[in-house]
Amino acid sequence: MTVAEALRAAAARLTAASDTARLDAEVLMAHTLGCTRSEMLLRHMAGAAPDGFAALVERRLLAEPVAYITGHQEFYGLDFEVGPDVLIPRADSETLIDAARTALPAASAPRVLDLGTGSGALLLAALSLWPEATGLGIERSAGALAVATRNAAALGIGERASMRAGDWTQPDWTAGLGRFDLVLANPPYIEAGEPLAASVRAFEPASALFAGEDGLDDYRRLVPCVPGLLSEGGIALFEIGWTQGAAVLAMAEAAGLEARLHRDLGGRERAVEMRPGSQIALGKAVPLA
Repeated sequence: MTVAEALRAAAARLTAASDTARLDAEVLMAHTLGCTRSEMLLRHMAGAAPDGFAALVERRLLAEPVAYITGHQEFYGLDFEVGPDVLIPRADSETLIDAARTALPAASAPRVLDLGTGSGALLLAALSLWPEATGLGIERSAGALAVATRNAAALGIGERASMRAGDWTQPDWTAGLGRFDLVLANPPYIEAGEPLAASVRAFEPASALFAGEDGLDDYRRLVPCVPGLLSEGGIALFEIGWTQGAAVLAMAEAAGLEARLHRDLGGRERAVEMRPGSQIALGKAVPLA
């Protein structure tokens, strides 16, 4: 069977398990061939399908995410190692990085904190914008810390990014962290009973997904700590679920912060920007009502 024939057959089978069946098949085939999708489509379609491809298709049929099968996911133009210890970075989360770039356009060497760094995607994407920036990622999962450390090294940012064990559910978790020009967070925010796709619920780490009955438990812990983490002129950007904007804005106001919403490319509430005592006037955002 040729690569082209194997792709057609795999896409037909994957239609029952995926809304992106053809794309999934192409990504898995390119991974098996050890080349890019473009190279595969241009040079390998008439060649023999590699032996390992069928096994990867079987894994995808069981709902395993493509990123876990290949071990890689692109985020903000950077290639990240991913696996079951970390959430798969989503394009919607790039909203936080775009907002940070707009909010700190003149920053030459900001100090960045990423709360719950996971794969390191938010922290390392931010550091890629400012070559003189330094950053700290804190994470309670030892497995995730190892992944983030490897990603920092692979991207050539290891000397500017520190990864440290930290758990915001513990008392005095902010002790010794200092203050930062940019605080980023994509905390767990899914309601305990919310239905999820099998590829998420069965494979991605539950500790990074669920946050109590209303999905707000971690915001209740984190938002009150933001004023003590920000330097003068600093900002915090927290990812939120698309129905959580009003609740997180109210928490920010109660903590003495000014805040506003940022929407993702689909027009959904995606991030809350917070800063103490300053007028926020950024594009592509929704002002605090």
